[in-house]
Amino acid sequence: MLNVDKNVLDRVCKTFNIPSKPEILIELQQLTTSKDPSVGEAAELIGKDLGLAAAVLKVINSPMFGMSRTISDIHQAAFLLGLDSISTLVSGFALRNAFDGKACISMERFWDTAIDVAQTMVFIGKHVPDTVPLDTLYTLGLFHDCGLAAMAMKYPDYIEVLQEANSSDAKSIIELEESRYQTNHAVVGFYIASSWHLPKNICQLMLRHHDIGAFHELEDREALVPLAILKLADSTVHWVRRHSEEPEWPTFYPHVLEVLGISDTDYQDLIDDIADILA
Repeated sequence: MLNVDKNVLDRVCKTFNIPSKPEILIELQQLTTSKDPSVGEAAELIGKDLGLAAAVLKVINSPMFGMSRTISDIHQAAFLLGLDSISTLVSGFALRNAFDGKACISMERFWDTAIDVAQTMVFIGKHVPDTVPLDTLYTLGLFHDCGLAAMAMKYPDYIEVLQEANSSDAKSIIELEESRYQTNHAVVGFYIASSWHLPKNICQLMLRHHDIGAFHELEDREALVPLAILKLADSTVHWVRRHSEEPEWPTFYPHVLEVLGISDTDYQDLIDDIADILA
């Protein structure tokens, strides 16, 4: 289990320059915590940033969300999603835009993969018995590895760790990161998401998404199911895009299928469907 105490977070704070929250996100979060929050006011606020508004509309109109009609106005999207959901999505997009700098990996490819994982999580979420908010799945998929992006921007040699993690069955990426940098991308991502006041459940899942112990220790299905969907989506995208098995998947595979209540046949069918959509 990953333990994150004040000393660990203080070390991350001193090591990494965390992007500042944009003013629009501060205003939106203040609105959602006010005594009489208004979806209409939130839509007006988001509408002032054409980039964020367009990003929200693109997601809600994607095939993965499966809306029965095209949503063409941010007010429509806000009322359909609700205040909490629209705030979560906007937080995610703003966080992505904040990572704009030199890195030892292709940030464009990194975010393309993150979008694939996010969309795949939404698709899986609509095909499992448990009901999970689609915006939660999308945001978790998009940002579960944001700590990896931060480390790629901080350490010029970080790409070596990623290459070793993808080619070695002996050590996990978390172990390799800890050995070289005395921290890991799950902790860094947790710190970033917490600093930006993303929903606590998303922050915790970002922290534990490489922790097999979570499947033994978490009893709340509201946490277990999104975690299982994330691992399944991550593995599937890895397979479709790289034509190889994600290194951690054999360890997580039986736990994921058990939590989601799907069979090996269901799993293979899902992979085939997702491969067609991502092609």
